Amino acid sequence: MSMGEAAACRAASPDLSRFPRTPAMAAGTDKDGNRESLVAPRTPSPPGSPDPEEPRKPLCPHPGGGLGAEGQDSLGFPEYPLMIRTKKLVLHMDINNTILVSDSATGQGPVAALNSYLSTVCWGQFNQEGEWQWLSGFPSLLPPTPDASSFSSNFGRHSKFTSSTLGHPFRTLFSYYLQLLEWPGQPDAVFSVPGEDGRHYHRVLPAFFKLLAGLCQQGRRFAVIFRTFGKDLTSLLQTTHNALQGQHPHFSALKEVVLPVDLRPGKIRCSPKKVMVSRGKEVVSNSPDARVVYDYFSAMEGLGGFQDHFAWWAKNNFSSQGGKPLWVDPHDPEVQHICFDDNIRLQDEESIFHPQVFMGHGGQECCTVPTSELYSICLVQNDLLQAIANPDYFLMTVSQCEDRYDQYLSKAQADGGC
Repeated sequence: MSMGEAAACRAASPDLSRFPRTPAMAAGTDKDGNRESLVAPRTPSPPGSPDPEEPRKPLCPHPGGGLGAEGQDSLGFPEYPLMIRTKKLVLHMDINNTILVSDSATGQGPVAALNSYLSTVCWGQFNQEGEWQWLSGFPSLLPPTPDASSFSSNFGRHSKFTSSTLGHPFRTLFSYYLQLLEWPGQPDAVFSVPGEDGRHYHRVLPAFFKLLAGLCQQGRRFAVIFRTFGKDLTSLLQTTHNALQGQHPHFSALKEVVLPVDLRPGKIRCSPKKVMVSRGKEVVSNSPDARVVYDYFSAMEGLGGFQDHFAWWAKNNFSSQGGKPLWVDPHDPEVQHICFDDNIRLQDEESIFHPQVFMGHGGQECCTVPTSELYSICLVQNDLLQAIANPDYFLMTVSQCEDRYDQYLSKAQADGGC
């Protein structure tokens, strides 16, 4: 990818630096050992896209039960109105570090999971003396400079990142987001989760429930498909079902959302010859016609979930070639597929989705495209910090993806596909 393409992708990506900046967040040292205050530049929003910091008059009430000041929800965030659209949305949602800040497969609670995530979005490099130095005191989805690398790519994901010597400069930032994640009031057996520190936290991010309520209140046609390698699928389907029954103490109005939940966990299994998708008695394959699987996902209603094939991703060196399969049809103006996953990367050798685009109108064959072609259009590298801090994060991002998808369709149709 050229520097120009990287710059364009950087401008289109969400900005992780929008949190209170305190002196403790500064990182890096100069030659004399004095701490520098290094601030990652704030990325401007794409032209024509809404400014998430600008207060707006709400179109819908907060699903948790009422608004605060005019234009704000009960948590004090600006309400974000979606444009009225007719296209159906199929949202493929990762689970861990996307809508859950925990992981039952690894045994990580919220404290460890948030630490681990931060280690992937904090950037530095080794100096000439071989010592690690931070290049920015603030996390970001993309590197602040071309020669920067994430802490995790050099030292691995660190479940105690901000308690370590190198990660300690980010401790104040970590504490800020952990506090936002904390469950208010009495713990709930279903909707809160105990943390390693004895406190209780939201099991499912409020921004996800706000997404469901917001899309329904807008009268949108949409489906949500959980896509995970982990083991939280069955319990999350049941938890979401309970919330939609009005059982969530902070989102009781979700009972007004008419969204069926299929509690059967499905499976997606890949091989060199084909991809098999199964759920209950339903079985479809991309061989010989990939459009069969595309139509299967496009026709889904309500909310369901599938466990993707981790062993296949590992066999393909954790590259996009072995990642979660996604099919996109640039000749279908009626449906848009959008994936949220914290492991989506611009670099295909590190990304978790395998994007494939159909060739020609109504064609059966498709070709693999680079992640950069669909980045922040159909493939969203989840900004966990924004998802914690801003209840409108998913709604905002979906709307921005739709704007970019309209432009993508026009260009793809003019170019004739891949």
